[in-house]
Amino acid sequence: MRVILFGPPGCGTLIEKKYGFPKISTGDLLRSEVHQGTRLGKEAELKMSRGELVSDDIVIEMIRSRVFRPEYQRSYVLDGYPRNLTQAQSLERIDPDRDEIAIEIHLSDQAVFDRLGARRVCMSCETIYNLSDKPPKKDEVCDDCGEGLILRDDDKPEVIKSRLKVYHEQTKALIDYYSRKKVYFRVDGQGQIETVFDRICSVLDGELAKSREVEIRK
Repeated sequence: MRVILFGPPGCGTLIEKKYGFPKISTGDLLRSEVHQGTRLGKEAELKMSRGELVSDDIVIEMIRSRVFRPEYQRSYVLDGYPRNLTQAQSLERIDPDRDEIAIEIHLSDQAVFDRLGARRVCMSCETIYNLSDKPPKKDEVCDDCGEGLILRDDDKPEVIKSRLKVYHEQTKALIDYYSRKKVYFRVDGQGQIETVFDRICSVLDGELAKSREVEIRK
């Protein structure tokens, strides 16, 4: 099973914890390359700081290098990928025989601005906080390791605006694509993350039950 998430971050990790589907996040992969100072990281850093997308060729190769690892053979969650129709079609060529579910977590633009603008990340352990919904016990300090929290470059207002513009332009084609395949679902992204995750679980549980029934019939 392949689970594809469109929308704000956070739910991919919860799916990984509850269902045991390992998460593949292109954002995490790229930030790791940036942190390590690789050639890919240096190329990606400039684009990410502007809210631009890294080239499809680079991202597709990153995905290809992971989906065939043993830990991803049963299932996986894609968080932040595919972002456009080219990537979606490439994904199917890479891994064509897997059942899939595409879930859009829908939020208004203002809600996205509010949520991402309040997000802070630990410089050391990368724990994520939200100053509104999940604040640290001490201002700007990580509860887990005591290091400082930062506002990521890609969460700054001017970058969020650019990201949203690209998201709307690219995602409509993806929604049409997965709707035609009858694997697209949309859930309301408003509310606490636990509430949103319950809505996602309702979709996943129903689709997983259908998949098990098909396997039994075989």
